[in-house]
Amino acid sequence: MAIERKHQLHPGEPRLPAALAVLIAIALYALLPNKLLLGPRYVVPVLELLLFVPLVAANPRRMTRGNRGLRRLAIVLVLLIAASNAVAEVLLIRELVGGSGKDEATTLLLAAGQVWLTNVLVFALAYWELDRGGPVSRTQIARPRLPIADFRFPQDEDHDAIYEVAKRSSQKSGWAPGFIDYLYVSVTNSSAFSPTDTMPLSPRAKMLMAVESVSALVLSVLVISYGVGQLK
Repeated sequence: MAIERKHQLHPGEPRLPAALAVLIAIALYALLPNKLLLGPRYVVPVLELLLFVPLVAANPRRMTRGNRGLRRLAIVLVLLIAASNAVAEVLLIRELVGGSGKDEATTLLLAAGQVWLTNVLVFALAYWELDRGGPVSRTQIARPRLPIADFRFPQDEDHDAIYEVAKRSSQKSGWAPGFIDYLYVSVTNSSAFSPTDTMPLSPRAKMLMAVESVSALVLSVLVISYGVGQLK
């Protein structure tokens, strides 16, 4: 179903932040050690780029055009990045638990940082794509017609705060969450292993945040244990 733009004045969310996140995630995977890769080094990154190009072509500067095909393509891209990084994390955990020698310590610890950062980016992209119908819907569909929210941001309930705070609320300013907001949610969830100022509302949002928290926690514990082990 095509997105209705009737009576909408919002110029659309900028494409650049999310596009940079995708490119960084692709680059981080391509730079992983061979033992953490799924198949030949450039197969997955090239496939991800092939999925990414038509999405950028449809909305090169701002997210204003959307349909079911583009949305499915975007979700497939996020799933591919997530799956490849999940495989890399499993292989990394195997290496850390196996106690690789000191000659590989620096490489594995750097790879752990790459996997953690990719995890942050891919979950941010997932939240960004799913909440309230996606980035196009959030700015191009009138609020009463928006799909049900997956996340509750502080701006969604600040309309009765003091003036300088209420002025930024979604009710008074027309604010809609953008990629940076979802990136912040992902960073804090991976760092604190729990929600901070933004609460998940739907079952799928809660499950995604739970998976991200557990993944980050397991990786952090194993990296710390491995690092301490290398000091002996």
